[in-house]
Amino acid sequence: MIDFTANRLQGIETSAIRTMTRLAIQHGAVNMAQGLPDFEPHPAILEAACQAIRAGHNQYSITWGLPELREAIAHTFQRLYNYRYDPETQITVTCGVSEGIVLALLSTVNPGDEVIVIEPMHENYVPAIAFAQGKPVFVRLDPPAYRLDPETLAAAFSEKTKAIIVNTPHNPTGRVLDAEELGAIAQLCQKHNAIAITDEIYDRLTFDARPHIPLATLEGMGDRTLTIGGLGKTLAVTGWRLGYVCASAALTDAVRKLHDFTTICAPTPLQHAAVTALGLPDDFFAEQRREYEVRRDRIFKLVQSAGFVAQPPQGAYYLMSDFGQMGFEGDDWAFTKYMTETVGIAVVPGSTFYATPGLGQTEVRWAFAKRPETFDAVEERLQNITTL
Repeated sequence: MIDFTANRLQGIETSAIRTMTRLAIQHGAVNMAQGLPDFEPHPAILEAACQAIRAGHNQYSITWGLPELREAIAHTFQRLYNYRYDPETQITVTCGVSEGIVLALLSTVNPGDEVIVIEPMHENYVPAIAFAQGKPVFVRLDPPAYRLDPETLAAAFSEKTKAIIVNTPHNPTGRVLDAEELGAIAQLCQKHNAIAITDEIYDRLTFDARPHIPLATLEGMGDRTLTIGGLGKTLAVTGWRLGYVCASAALTDAVRKLHDFTTICAPTPLQHAAVTALGLPDDFFAEQRREYEVRRDRIFKLVQSAGFVAQPPQGAYYLMSDFGQMGFEGDDWAFTKYMTETVGIAVVPGSTFYATPGLGQTEVRWAFAKRPETFDAVEERLQNITTL
C-alpha cells in the first residue's frame, strides 16, 4: 500500500498524556496523568462566559484576539513584571499554548535550523519542531536538582542554532529557572543571534515565595523572545483553549499570518470571559497559590510514603518521581500499565518527556491539580502497591 503521509510526521506518535487519560477512563483509575484540574473555576468566570453567549458574542472575532483581552494581557504583564507589550501590534490570542508553540516555530524556523530543547520536556515541542522541519538539539536537566548547566547549554549552541525553547515553571519537573540560569540563556541567544520561545503558562503557580522571571524582561531579550502563556491551567479552564503569544511587532506579524489561516480565532465568548478572569483580585491568585502549595505538599508526602523518590516541585502542578528503588521489573510503560490497571491510579510514563533513548524509564509524572477527595482516593489506592 502506498504511504501518502508526509515525511515530517515520521516518528511522531499521538499524545501519551492523553492516552493515559483514555486508559484511566477505561479502567476506572484516578486520573493523575493529564494536567487538567478536577475542580470548578471561579464562578465569576463561568458567569461571564454565559453572559457573553447570551449577549450574542458567538461569531468570529478579530483574528488576533478581542482588543479588550489583548489590553488585559498587556496590563497584567505590565503590572506583574514591569514590561509593556503593545496590545495592537505585539499580542496574539491563540487556541491554547500548544498552538502558540507551533506558530512560534513555524514563523521563525527554516528547514534544517537547529532548535535547542531542554529535556525532560512537554511532549508537543518535538512534533512542533518537526512541523517546521527544524532539527532538535537536546540539553538535559539531571535529577534530582534539575538545574540547567551553563557549560552543557553553551555546547549545544552553534552557528545553526535558530531558537531555544524555554519552559519555566517547568513541566514535568516543577523547576523554576532562576536569574542565573535565565541569564546564561540570554547571553547565549545574543552571542549566537538566536531567538527564545518561552512557555510560561504556569507563571502564576510558583511556590515558597519563589519569583517567576520572564526571559523577555532580561536586557537584550525583548526583541528576540516570543513569550507564550495561557489561561487554561491557572484558571482551571483547560478546555477553553485560550493562549497568547507576545513578541516584537515583526515576529507578531508572522505569527498572526499563520494563526489567521489555521484556527482563525480563539472562541469568542470565552475570550470575553477571559477579560473578567484577568481582572480577578490579587487575593484570588494568592489564595490559589497557597492551595496549590497544600496540594504539592500532599502529593509529595503520598508519593514518598509509597516508596517513590522525588523532589518537591518549585512551581507548576506536576511532580516527577522515580520508582527504580521499588523493585518493579519493567520499564515506565509497564509500570504505568500496572499503576492504572492494578493500583487504580493513572500516571504518565517518564520516557514520554525525553527524546534521548533510555532516559526516564524509571520515572513517572503526577499531576496534582486535584480536589481533596481525589487525593483521598489516591492515598487509599496507593495501599494496593504490593511488594514488587
